[in-house]
Amino acid sequence: MMNDTGPTELICSPESLIQTLPGVVYCARVDEHWTLEFISAGCLDLTGYHPEELLHNNVVSFGVLIHPNDQAIVRNQVLEALRQGRRYAIEYRIRHRNGEYRWVSENGSLYRSEVSNNSLLLIAGHIQDATTKKETEEAYREAERRYRSIFENTVEGIYQSTETGRFITANPSMARMLGYDTPENMLHSIDNIHNQFYVDPNRRKDFLNLIFQEGVVKDFESQVYRRDRSIIWISENVRIVKDNNGKLLFFEGTVEDISERKLQETVAHYQATHDTLTGLLNRNALATRLADALAQRAPGKYVAILYVDLDQFKYVNDSLGHQIGDQFLRIVASRLSACLSSTDAVARQGGDEFIVLLNNLPSPEAVTHTAQAILTSIAQPWRVNGYDIHATCSIGISIAPSDATDADTMLRQADAAMFRAKALGRNNYRHFTANLGNKAFDRLEWINKLRNALANDEFLLHYQPKIEVLSGRIVGAEALLRWRVADGSMISPADFIPLAEEVGLIVPIGEWVLREACRMNRSWQNAGYRPIPIAVNISAIQLERDDLVDKVVQVLEETGLTPHYLEVEITESALMSDVNQSIHTLQRLRELGVRSAIDDFGTGYSSLAHLKRFAVDTLKIDRSFISNITQDRGNIGIVQAIISLAHTLGLMVVAEGVETPEEYRHLSARGCDQIQGYYSGRPMTAEALAEKLRAQR
Repeated sequence: MMNDTGPTELICSPESLIQTLPGVVYCARVDEHWTLEFISAGCLDLTGYHPEELLHNNVVSFGVLIHPNDQAIVRNQVLEALRQGRRYAIEYRIRHRNGEYRWVSENGSLYRSEVSNNSLLLIAGHIQDATTKKETEEAYREAERRYRSIFENTVEGIYQSTETGRFITANPSMARMLGYDTPENMLHSIDNIHNQFYVDPNRRKDFLNLIFQEGVVKDFESQVYRRDRSIIWISENVRIVKDNNGKLLFFEGTVEDISERKLQETVAHYQATHDTLTGLLNRNALATRLADALAQRAPGKYVAILYVDLDQFKYVNDSLGHQIGDQFLRIVASRLSACLSSTDAVARQGGDEFIVLLNNLPSPEAVTHTAQAILTSIAQPWRVNGYDIHATCSIGISIAPSDATDADTMLRQADAAMFRAKALGRNNYRHFTANLGNKAFDRLEWINKLRNALANDEFLLHYQPKIEVLSGRIVGAEALLRWRVADGSMISPADFIPLAEEVGLIVPIGEWVLREACRMNRSWQNAGYRPIPIAVNISAIQLERDDLVDKVVQVLEETGLTPHYLEVEITESALMSDVNQSIHTLQRLRELGVRSAIDDFGTGYSSLAHLKRFAVDTLKIDRSFISNITQDRGNIGIVQAIISLAHTLGLMVVAEGVETPEEYRHLSARGCDQIQGYYSGRPMTAEALAEKLRAQR
């Protein structure tokens, strides 16, 4: 440095500068031990040794500190650089005095020293601690390996794509998902996501709008093409990737094939909205369709409800069996559908009742044409098993907005009009009128009769035996309610139980059934017949009441029946209406010793998790699965699955609606425990069942 008076005094010597440098500055001979002629003070931090301990190999030679696996590599690379007359840069490990190994980076070159007129060949260089750097690099490499492993092996598809609609990268799972052998084939084949990927090109527009608004896309579901043009459902989760300046680089995301879930959702939605037997809409779906039709009714247009009830359908079931009855209900469903336009709908209300929705009618009179067409179609004979089945129907009609403007009122009005059509001789239709409304829809008379039925001793029980498949013996029976009115005619429970539930009479009627079944069972035991359990059906309304178990205890005490000779049957759908209440009630009944069964199993959509929690002893397979079991492989598979599931859970299996020897043989071969149906015995009076029990003593 210079000042105004001349050179300044040197305030920093080369030696002091060297000592302050991080790491080590050294000068070493090119010999076996890399003998050090000079080493800076930084060696203490780097190696744990003082400079004087390393100089001239006084305590230890530097070469010994080099990791054994690295010594040959270091020597070869240094010597090769010296031969070529160039600098060298190398990384290797050395052992610290405390025993741990550290990574170092070394830079050096050839240095020729003149000592006593002798030229000495040395190397001079700089060594720094590189441990942190190596650990960071290794962490990056490990992260890269992990990412690559995830990218290559994850079951989800991973991709990057441009804003213009071209895939940049894809992992093997993405390629396989779309039917390609390799990601390269996929990238080469799809160069326009807009037209080649999405089935609906508008989905690409929706995707772009959403991602530019939110910056990410979550659970974006679409249908896309595979290589063979087949279609699958996918769900995408995608984000925008930008550079440091905020410029969009690409989209990056994952793809999951959700085709199976979508199929299950479709099936579940269909089951939730359609009748199992006929495939028609169920009452819930029809209520939604009707509400929508009323809300969307155009000015000057009309909406009509036709309540269709088959006349005396129970005689088909009683004479030909439920299997034929079910077939006929499917025929009726088909005939009703054929009478409607594409904007109309038909649903099965339950039993032999159907509801037709006519939409967008030009006038109230237009409904007459459809009603007459339905009467004519249903009246056509249906030939089965050498018989011609002739059936008719009664139809009640309500029209909006002239009769009502809400769904519930229209359904009640159509129901009342249907009852009037039956009262006037059946096989006709009637419109709702104010006169019907003033007479409380002509149902008040039936309600009053039903209220008096208990007091007038008009109810009685029939019993259908349950047969053990292995022995053929009667091992139980189900109590079935019948109503014999004053004129001596018998009314099926399918005709009056819904009304009893509607007006709140099902609870006292259910208590009567429980008490009468227990009383009769006890009387058979007193007569010396072999004891069997009698099953009593419990309605959803009874199940929801807190006093059901108390009523059972009371009846058992009154009749003296041992609890395990009583079995309660509850439909699967009733159990699922309030799962927690059902679990609690069934557990209390089990603690009493009362047996329990799930009736109509397979129709209520209970999950396996719920089934395991229900304290039940028996599953009763719904008869819709027994129908055509000899011909329908689907029903065979369902029945086998239910039997296997029940036995795995330690439950008994009863098949309902068994009507033919072939059905019996199929069920026997699949391990079914008991059967119930016309094949083994029709519902019979208490006296008739007593005769059968007497014969088995």
